[in-house]
Amino acid sequence: MIDPLPPKQCLGPSRFIDSEHPAILALVDSLADAAADEVANAITLYYYVRDRIRYNPYLVDSSPSAYLASATLAAGQGWCVPKALLLAALCRAAGIPARVGYADVRNHLSTERLRQSMQTDIFYFHGYTSLYLEGRWVKATPAFNIELCEKFGLRPLEFNGRQDSLYHEFDVAGNRHMEYLNDRGEYLDLPFDELMAVMRKHYPGMVPENSGAATIDGASWDADVARETGA
Repeated sequence: MIDPLPPKQCLGPSRFIDSEHPAILALVDSLADAAADEVANAITLYYYVRDRIRYNPYLVDSSPSAYLASATLAAGQGWCVPKALLLAALCRAAGIPARVGYADVRNHLSTERLRQSMQTDIFYFHGYTSLYLEGRWVKATPAFNIELCEKFGLRPLEFNGRQDSLYHEFDVAGNRHMEYLNDRGEYLDLPFDELMAVMRKHYPGMVPENSGAATIDGASWDADVARETGA
């Protein structure tokens, strides 16, 4: 976890936030408007990651290469940790200081297959992005794409660049959706070894000891969601 660093130290590329990757730079060049202010560009990049990179929690992997922002962009899908890293990379490439934060949450958006694999409804190391805009750090959570929210009856997380974008406590029907349990702080980059240690401790039947995809790999998140939501 970092002490408050000068925003300029949160601008360059790092191990997983590979903001100088050609694909990252090309996407920012196509999305960001040089004539727009940083808030407008941050909003544009947020919605790209939220909706164009589809949420898929079945893609947990113990290979470091799977967490590169450029790898998530190429895959077009990912879970909250890789999606937050991608948003950080895009923002850094656009000249917006960005870091990543983590929290433990009780998440009620899940499938039966995922609940059986995790053996808990607590999602340890939930990832979000923190952006330095207009002189202050603002949290952004680009995890759940709009179609997924509609299927589960959730209010999608909006982002205006000036207020923290955090999960709603209740869904549209008033049922419990998300509870924040523990704040793990914000980092310059993904603390990969710590993430893996926590995942293996709490999800021993899901995350492999050696590098590779989780045991849930091969199943279809979209198919499970469609079957369980009737979508």
